[in-house]
Amino acid sequence: MSLRTNLRVGFDFDNTLVSYDRVFGGIARERNLIPESCATDKNAVRDHLRAVGRESEWTRLQGEVYGSRILDAEPYDGMLDALHRLGRSNVPMCIISHKTRTPYLGEAHDLHAAGRRWLDHHGFHDASGLGWSRDRVFFETTREAKVARIIAEQCTHYVDDLSEILDLLPDDVEKIHFSPLVALDRTTPWRVMREWRELPSLIGPRAIS
Repeated sequence: MSLRTNLRVGFDFDNTLVSYDRVFGGIARERNLIPESCATDKNAVRDHLRAVGRESEWTRLQGEVYGSRILDAEPYDGMLDALHRLGRSNVPMCIISHKTRTPYLGEAHDLHAAGRRWLDHHGFHDASGLGWSRDRVFFETTREAKVARIIAEQCTHYVDDLSEILDLLPDDVEKIHFSPLVALDRTTPWRVMREWRELPSLIGPRAIS
């Protein structure tokens, strides 16, 4: 088993652990929010609604997907396997995300509670699953609080789909940009993870058994 005791890996939640593409696309199609020619991934739905001046529809849709419909969202392929592998190697891990407590528009879903329901549903806290302690999950309400928490938790590595968060982290945090859909410039200063199965090697083969 791995034994690098100073290793500590942090993860974003939305669009990093959780894939919402099918949920956004499915609801948008059901409600005729997008034309047949529009792709159904999250970013395509967002870009279309913004382009046609329906930003409020996008905001309401986000609140619903991240709230009452969150259990329809799927783990990214290979994510649970990668976390199990790190867990077997005794790598300390935590989730540090930022999201408002309730949506800006629409029903007042508790988005933090919804996120925790998703984690329960996928066995993060189950002894037969990942078996994580609940105090390893942090939902902050601002980006600034999220960055402060990453630093306070002394993460040596942090995985996020948002480049603007990685930009805010100090140099002693190894930044891993999760980018499954968008090809990044090879000059990017961060390590890039296109698939979750790449994570153990990005952290370091000497650290992971």
